[in-house]
Amino acid sequence: MRLVSLAHLTAIELDPPALIHAAAEGGFDAVGLRLLRVTPTTPGYPLWENAAMLRETRAAMTATGVTVHDIEFLRITPETDPETLQPFLDTGAELGAKEIITAPYDPDHGRMADTLGRLSDAARDRGLGVVLEFFPWTTIRTIDEAVQTVGQAGPHVGILPDSLHVDRSGSSLATLASLGPERLRFAHLCDAPVLPAYDEETLLHAAREERLLPGTGQIDLGAYLAALPKDLPLGVEVPRTARAHRVGALELVRETGSAVRSFLASVGR
Repeated sequence: MRLVSLAHLTAIELDPPALIHAAAEGGFDAVGLRLLRVTPTTPGYPLWENAAMLRETRAAMTATGVTVHDIEFLRITPETDPETLQPFLDTGAELGAKEIITAPYDPDHGRMADTLGRLSDAARDRGLGVVLEFFPWTTIRTIDEAVQTVGQAGPHVGILPDSLHVDRSGSSLATLASLGPERLRFAHLCDAPVLPAYDEETLLHAAREERLLPGTGQIDLGAYLAALPKDLPLGVEVPRTARAHRVGALELVRETGSAVRSFLASVGR
């Protein structure tokens, strides 16, 4: 049976214990936790610095049965040193996470591949995988560029496709479908309008603040899902900031869970 996880960005204002309880009410199996801050205006939750919240997070997992699937969001920059990331890695291992999401922010792709390889070794020592997510505004824009970089990084670094970024980067679904299980271990799902062209502001606004529930936009999600193994875990990442302000994060998560289950059933996935 496919695992469906709630990505933290969907309700980023909820701290990890609250997100886990909301995910349970929304019918999700797991969550992804944003332990590292990504932008100056959105929170991260470094649980290694907050022992009380870490205990509350574990208690929420026990009470609900919701697991932690992944932790995020590690920007790979020229300065990234896996040796300094032990608290982040150790916390992920303590929570039982499966994957660490990384993002490409080093213009030197050879150096980035080396960093990813060293990070993967450190993560594997703790039972964690490493995946590289690609974005049309970063130094790795398409799935083919991601394939090249992770190939240099070693055999264990995966690729994380997101339906929004796959569509807006013009990435190849054939390449996506060709990925083996060592590279493709989970995927992100959302919907959005399809426009003739996108500037960076438009790309970032959709990615960080306003996406659409699956089946309510114009992305060909049927083709996207058909390129994925039928049992591949899915992380649902659908920030809807305006809606969250109107109905609150908990109701937003309930709506999201219901919509995703209905959509997946409708497409037989």
